[in-house]
Amino acid sequence: MNIVILDADTIGQDIDLSAFEKLGNVTVYGFSSPEEMRERAADADVIILNKMLANAQTLEKASHLKLICVTATGTNNLDKDYLAQRGIAWRNVAGYSTECVTQHTFAMLFYLLEKLPYYDRYVKSEAYVDNTTFTHFTNVFHELCGMTWGIIGLGAIGQRVAQVAAAFGCRIIYYSASGQHDHPDYERVSFDELLSRSDIVSVHAPLTDRTEGLMNRQAFQK
Repeated sequence: MNIVILDADTIGQDIDLSAFEKLGNVTVYGFSSPEEMRERAADADVIILNKMLANAQTLEKASHLKLICVTATGTNNLDKDYLAQRGIAWRNVAGYSTECVTQHTFAMLFYLLEKLPYYDRYVKSEAYVDNTTFTHFTNVFHELCGMTWGIIGLGAIGQRVAQVAAAFGCRIIYYSASGQHDHPDYERVSFDELLSRSDIVSVHAPLTDRTEGLMNRQAFQK
């Protein structure tokens, strides 16, 4: 079995890929252009990719292809209708990034909420040590506790963000991007109500026809 990894550089240099060698002959590419992918996929039984587009153009020569594995959760880079016509199966990785994305969500939150770039530059400029009061309130920030946090998409990641936000003292409301999820611990609201009530909004929903362009100009105005 020929296994071709097309864009290994997109998953980091610290990932051990040796386990794939137990399954077949493995060829690893750090990155592939669409043109290179057409040639490199030609003899593959299995393709492993992250960012590459899998469609009629890139898979035209892949006559032996049986399976595409996506090293991520999102699969909007796969032309699933085309794969179904060809009888090519696909799989993604669900649940691997819940803690990581939650951590990154709060890293971005505090970077913005506490005006960290401004105060970092201010301290490094040495203006702080020259201030006789050792105080500087030019950019005011507020406590997270008591704020309303609106979550779009209350799946595994959205629920984990909600748990951490609640631990900080936030009120949690959410909008179900799929329209299918109810959660007894949090208040489900319409999209417009979430926008109008929230101090903070975070999106934890896959890219689908329902979510593409959801946070547009009109949404931000609301």
